[in-house]
Amino acid sequence: MSTTMVTKETVERKWYVIDAAGKPLGKTAAAAADLLRGKLKTDYTPNVDCGDYVIVINAKEAVLTGKKLEQKYYRTHSGHPGGLKETQYKRLMATKPELAVKVAVRGMLQKNTIAQWQLSRLKVFAGSEHNHAAQKPVVWEV
Repeated sequence: MSTTMVTKETVERKWYVIDAAGKPLGKTAAAAADLLRGKLKTDYTPNVDCGDYVIVINAKEAVLTGKKLEQKYYRTHSGHPGGLKETQYKRLMATKPELAVKVAVRGMLQKNTIAQWQLSRLKVFAGSEHNHAAQKPVVWEV
């Protein structure tokens, strides 16, 4: 029996929907990262982008456990002196919940160019409606 190595041309991609309502942000992000990387496929190849498309809905209803809403910060830096910007997660979840989910998933992916391609297949929506119904996505339970 020989090992099959997947190539970029032979990858079959599916669409999945993850509902984040009432679920911890980290568990939702971990499930999305596994699907984006293709870790749950039998023909997973680490050096090939073999993941699927992931749609995360109800991002505004994801929960952060413990005191993370008050103690956790989203930080960006412009590279210039004094260019640090901090946003508390309470405000981030109220204004841009899509960004909070995307940052959580990005932190769980590899740090290379394949991760950029995988992250481009992540679609995050604050509400329960999405515009990818034509792809017939399958519901994925976290």
